[in-house]
Amino acid sequence: MSTKTESKRKAPAGEKVADWADGRLGIYSLAKANMRKIFPDHWSFMLGEICLYSFIIIILTGVYLTLFFHPSMNEVEYHGSYIPMQGVRMSEAYASTLDISFDVRGGLLIRQIHHWAALVFLAGMLVHMMRVFFTGAFRKPREVNWMFGFLLFVLGMFTGFTGYSLPDDLLSGTGVRFMQGAILSVPVVGTYLSMFLFGGEFPGGDFVARFYSVHILLLPGIMLGLLVGHLILVFYHKHTQFAGPGRTNKNVVGMPLLPVYMAKAGGFFFLVFGVISVMAAVASINPIWALGPYRPDQVSTGAQPDWYMGFSEGLIRVMPGWEINAWGHTLALGVFIPLVIFPLVLVAIAVYPFIESWVTGDKREHHILDRPRNAPTRTAFGVAWLTVYFVLLIGGGNDLWATHFHLSINSITWFVRIFFFAGPVIAFIVTKRICLGLQRRDRDKVLHGRESGIIKRLPHGEFVEVHEPLSQSDLHALTAHEQYKPEELGPETDENGVRRKVTPAQRMRVKLSKSYYGEESQIPKPTPEEFREISSGHGHH
Repeated sequence: MSTKTESKRKAPAGEKVADWADGRLGIYSLAKANMRKIFPDHWSFMLGEICLYSFIIIILTGVYLTLFFHPSMNEVEYHGSYIPMQGVRMSEAYASTLDISFDVRGGLLIRQIHHWAALVFLAGMLVHMMRVFFTGAFRKPREVNWMFGFLLFVLGMFTGFTGYSLPDDLLSGTGVRFMQGAILSVPVVGTYLSMFLFGGEFPGGDFVARFYSVHILLLPGIMLGLLVGHLILVFYHKHTQFAGPGRTNKNVVGMPLLPVYMAKAGGFFFLVFGVISVMAAVASINPIWALGPYRPDQVSTGAQPDWYMGFSEGLIRVMPGWEINAWGHTLALGVFIPLVIFPLVLVAIAVYPFIESWVTGDKREHHILDRPRNAPTRTAFGVAWLTVYFVLLIGGGNDLWATHFHLSINSITWFVRIFFFAGPVIAFIVTKRICLGLQRRDRDKVLHGRESGIIKRLPHGEFVEVHEPLSQSDLHALTAHEQYKPEELGPETDENGVRRKVTPAQRMRVKLSKSYYGEESQIPKPTPEEFREISSGHGHH
């Protein structure tokens, strides 16, 4: 006699939790649809990952620092472990920063990791945006994502400024004083803005606490929202990719998100963290104990902002000290004009995708990237913008350039003033000519092949170099780009003989279109007929 019992398998606790969550949130179906998403593999796409990972490092180290920092300007007498400062009166903010640096276990390393990660984040953002710009990755449907990236960069600049202003040391106090002077130059409302920000006459007693709230809550919260939106749009639009065999606007060739891409991304995160940690361990940055607490009657020698704010300081340093006195008021044009130019230069890059779309009339979706040489005008604009940026960085550090290289500070200032206007023009022309030269070289490669370095003597005595034909993959990469035709105004009269009305905007659009796609802005691609004619034996190979 035998008995048969049926037992139902009991699900593990983890599986029950997963089933419960999936029934309410649809996690399984969401993961199934997105975890196998394909990402292309190219080194330049890692620039965006560096930005993401450095931002995570900033958040992690920032949380640690908030546990020990006191955002107060109440004056105290220092009795910490740093002997040279003992007995010196200073703000609680400065004293707590000294305690983090000398008394909190690992505090100095965390401070330096936080500061270096901020610099790497902004440097990565700039290089990442330039990669997107030069390859045309901002085109439809990614204009909104470009704006998200631009806002992240600008907010990162101001988050960094408020961050290094918190210790209330002599260097950061000089920077805050510089900012306050720029605010005062704003007509009518400048004094009110300054009083509101500082809670009274500079330096007031509240600006550290106010900067602290902005630095750890307001700006990071906005940036986190923009970052999440940026990543969601990357998933939604799918990733761009460079031209190659089998790659079209309707597919993505690469590795799946799980497990390949996630494994590589995890390893790359720890690599970025490790490099930043090594930088923080071996390269001192912002040694506030060597500067002392801020006093309004003192300025630290060789005071310089972080590199991303040097652009704005350069504008003000090289601007002539013009003033207008009227009705008992003084308008400081030497400060106000740079204050207006600074955002305009940034906004010019922010709105560029919409300007290019209007000029070219191209409303199609683009998922294949351009090679920068195949868009000479756009590439030249980008290099011109970078030229302005780096010329003004020289202006922002004109005193250090003068002392280190034994130059006249007036000569440096005039150099920056001249090249602020001439530099972008020269950079634009030179870059465009280089791009056209590279296009000609690509055309010759397609038609004649790659130089092999082998010299051959023909029967009639002529010496020629043997050329190797390109592979199909290389041929595709060199000829996959589109060549647009510039816009035309068309006939001045319609079919009824009535003169058409052409607006100034239409005329400008046609002129700009010709500058983008005219005969002097692109080299014609070799046609299949030309390739077949040369490949059939005509000419030397």
